[in-house]
Amino acid sequence: MVILEYRIDRRSGVPAFQQIVRQTKQALRLGVLVPGDRLPTAKEVAETSTVNPNTTLKAYRELEREGLVEPRPGQGTFVRRTLGRPETGTDSPLYAELVAWMSKAAGAGLEREDVAALVASATEKQCAAGNAAAAGSTTTGSTGATTTWSTGD
Repeated sequence: MVILEYRIDRRSGVPAFQQIVRQTKQALRLGVLVPGDRLPTAKEVAETSTVNPNTTLKAYRELEREGLVEPRPGQGTFVRRTLGRPETGTDSPLYAELVAWMSKAAGAGLEREDVAALVASATEKQCAAGNAAAAGSTTTGSTGATTTWSTGD
């Protein structure tokens, strides 16, 4: 059984239910959660994350609308499908490269917020390049390869 603990950042300006949805989707993408896994109950989330149980239920309803989870009366909420692909797992070469890059960033003295800003900037640049390519433009990176990025959740 997977134990998922939500971390709610009250200073982020993002509603707690959306943070729960995002963190669940991230766990689905990374293969931390797989079909058949049970999500923590609203009561368990309330105890560990100090959010109102209704907040968790709202997040789970959103995930259910997206077809990712299903409630089973008297049993809990279970994962129906994953968002993960082999390239996104923690055992993929891309993950290893990212961990190595994070070590370099830490060695260079970058703090968590610095890394987050760099990643967000690179993601936005890559998404813009992908959107331009999808619109009919060709975007070529420094390697000479055309890049496309899917921005859907």
